[in-house]
Amino acid sequence: MKNGVMMQYFEWFIADDGKHWQLLKEDAKHLSEIGVTSVWIPPCFKATGTTDVGYGIYDLYDLGEFKQKGVIRTKYGTKEELQLAIDELHKYNIQVYADIVLNHKAGADETEKFLAIEVDPDDRNKPVSEAYEIEGWTKFTYPGRQNNYSEFKWSWEHFTGIDFNQANGKKAIYRIEGKDKGWADDDKVNDENGNYDYLMYADIDYNHPDVIEETKNWAEWFIKETGVDGFRLDAIKHINEDFIFDLIKKMRDKFGKQFFIVGEYWGNTYGEMEEYLKEGEFEFDLVDVSLHTNFEQASKTGDKYDLRQLFDETLMQKNDSHSVTFVDNHDSQPGQSLESFVEPWFKPMAYGSILLREKGYPCLFYGDYYGIQGDNPIEPQREIIDLLLHIRSNYAYGEQVDYLDHSNCIGWTRFGNEDYPDGCAVVLSNAEKGYKDMYMGKEQSGEQFTDYLKNSQELVTIDENGWGRFLVKAGSISVWIKQGV
Repeated sequence: MKNGVMMQYFEWFIADDGKHWQLLKEDAKHLSEIGVTSVWIPPCFKATGTTDVGYGIYDLYDLGEFKQKGVIRTKYGTKEELQLAIDELHKYNIQVYADIVLNHKAGADETEKFLAIEVDPDDRNKPVSEAYEIEGWTKFTYPGRQNNYSEFKWSWEHFTGIDFNQANGKKAIYRIEGKDKGWADDDKVNDENGNYDYLMYADIDYNHPDVIEETKNWAEWFIKETGVDGFRLDAIKHINEDFIFDLIKKMRDKFGKQFFIVGEYWGNTYGEMEEYLKEGEFEFDLVDVSLHTNFEQASKTGDKYDLRQLFDETLMQKNDSHSVTFVDNHDSQPGQSLESFVEPWFKPMAYGSILLREKGYPCLFYGDYYGIQGDNPIEPQREIIDLLLHIRSNYAYGEQVDYLDHSNCIGWTRFGNEDYPDGCAVVLSNAEKGYKDMYMGKEQSGEQFTDYLKNSQELVTIDENGWGRFLVKAGSISVWIKQGV
C-alpha cells in the first residue's frame, strides 16, 4: 500500500475570482501523480461575501447555488463547479475532506433585541455589567434560499454571545441572557480566558436541542449532497465537546468508520490535545500543533535549537495514529490570527520530517507548494517538495531507526518493505556540515547511495557490516537512496 499524503488546497490570499474549484479540478491528475491521496478544501459555504476566506459562515446550505450576499458563487466558485472538482478528484482516487465551520454564524439578515451582559474579555466568566437590552445581528432567515433544503431560521435564542451592539455601536463580548442560556460548561471548552466558548461573530449554542438537531441534519445532508469523504472540524476547542463527540459518532455510525475526521484543536501544550482525544475516546484525529510549534522554534533559533527535541511532546511521538502532521497552514501564515510561520530555510527539513518518517498523516500546505499571494508574497518551495514527495512515494517505507543523538545533526533510516524494498537514509543539520553513521543492513553491503536531493554530491558506500556514513551540508537535509534505483 502506497503512503498517503493530504494537501490543504488553499491559502489565505487565494484570488477572489470564483475559479478555485475549476483550478482544483484541472489539478487532480497532477496531484495524483505527485502522490497526493486526499485534499482538504476550504469552507465551501456562502460566507459574508466573496472576499471572505470562508470562516465567516452565513449559510451552510448554500454551496454557491443561491443569490445571497449579492452573489451566487462563493469565493471559490459555484456548487456545480465544486461537485465537478470532487468528482474529478474521486476519479483519481483522491479523497476530499471538507472544512466544516460550526462554531459561529456571520452576516445575519436582521437584528433582534434581547438581554445580555458584558463580560471581561480576559475572563469570560466575569460579568462587567448588569443585564440590559442590546440589539444584535442574530436573525438568519435566508430569503435568497427560500426554504430549500431546510426551513430552519436562526434567532437570538440559538446563540450564546455576540461582540457588537447595533443600538449604540459598542464592541464588547456580550453573553446572551435567558432561560438555559450561558457559555458551555467550563470543562467542555478550552479554559483560556476563563472560558473560551466565545471566539467570534454570533456564537452558536450547542446546548439548545433545536440547534443540535438542525446541525446533525445538515451534516448528513451535506455529505450525501457532495460525496465528501471526511471533515476537518474548525476551532473545536471553542465548541461544546459533548456536541462535537456526539456529531462524530453520528457521522461514523451513518457513513462508516472510514469517514475521516480531523479536528483543529490549537492547544498550547501536547497535554491539552491528548486530553481532548481521550475525552473523545480516540474516535478522530487532530492536527499536530505541537510539532508545528517545534518546527517554528527550530526555524527561528537556528543552530541554538536542539534537534534531538524536534519530535518531543508531539502527537507524532506519543499518539501517532491520531496525528495529522503539518508544517504550516492558512492560520499560521504571515499576517494571520495564529501566525507562527516556519522560516523558509527550515521548510525542506520540516517537510522531510513529516513526509519521510513512519508516523503521522502528513498534510502539505498549498501556500508552500504553490506560493502565498497578497501584499507580501512568498515564493513556493515546489521543487524540493516534489523531490520529497517522490521519495515518500517510492522509498520511505518499512521499519524506522532513529539517530537523534546530536543537538545539531540528526537522522533516521527506513528499511523498506516487500513492495518498496529499497529504503532510504535521512540526515538533517541546523548548523555546520555533518554526518551520521547509520545502519542500512548487511544485505546492502557494497551498495552505493546517492543524495536524491543533490545537496551532497558524494557517494556513500555501505560497509561489510551494513553501516554507512551519510553526509549533510550546513543548514540542510540530504536523503540518500541506492544508486541506480
